[in-house]
Amino acid sequence: MNETPLSSIAIYFLTVSFLFFVGSMLGWVLELFFRRFFSKNNPERKWINPGFLMGPYIPLYGFGLCALFLMSQFPYVGITSLTELTWVKTLVCILSMGIMMTLIEYIAGIIFIKHMHVKLWDYSNEWGNLQGIICPLFSLIWTLLGALYYFFIQPHVVKMVAWYFSNIAFSFVVGMFFGIFIVDFCYSMHVVRIVKAFAKDHDIIIRYEELKMNIRVAADEAKEKVHFIFAFKSDLPLMTHLENYGERLLNDLSQARCELQENLQAVKDTLKIKTDRKS
Repeated sequence: MNETPLSSIAIYFLTVSFLFFVGSMLGWVLELFFRRFFSKNNPERKWINPGFLMGPYIPLYGFGLCALFLMSQFPYVGITSLTELTWVKTLVCILSMGIMMTLIEYIAGIIFIKHMHVKLWDYSNEWGNLQGIICPLFSLIWTLLGALYYFFIQPHVVKMVAWYFSNIAFSFVVGMFFGIFIVDFCYSMHVVRIVKAFAKDHDIIIRYEELKMNIRVAADEAKEKVHFIFAFKSDLPLMTHLENYGERLLNDLSQARCELQENLQAVKDTLKIKTDRKS
């Protein structure tokens, strides 16, 4: 009597696990090239291992692919044939997927900022940003990617899932992935705890990618061996790099404060001159 529900649960578990595996790895590849060729935080255009994990996967994209696939199963959001499309359904689809991806991004960002004192990405310089975690520009990008998935990728994902269940032995590979993923997660959280302790003591938020870049630049200057996977591995202790990062951050804040004071003084002088002319 209970075999059918258990079978359904097993099917959904295997499907979600497989999609998380695929999405996380494809997302890592996407982020790797984005940070190398387009990111404003990498002006020197170096290869930087993206994300807070060491391995070639980013959970945000894994959760994203799972969410898009599950959304595609709902009657009003998903499609089984292009002939079913109407402009209303198309609009609902695009907006729903864009909102979903933005929500996942915001939840992930706020968890790291509030609980880890770490910022994995920073949209502070983007127009209309919310806490530097989400912004209209990247919400638009997520929406376009959602539409791309909806119209062109979804049929291939369905075929990929069907292939997976036809070759269930591949679940061994997925199992190995999650085994490595768990070990990696534990190691990475150990690093994050060190960064968190420093950030909490100094009442700052650490920009993770910026810290990685600083370590990479320091390694290049010292002609050390560059560790792509273990981005925080260096001849110098991590705490030394954190102290250098903190000093650089304080210098930047002091410089910004001085520039602000100079601008305020210039405004006051201008207003005074105008007032004197009127009098």
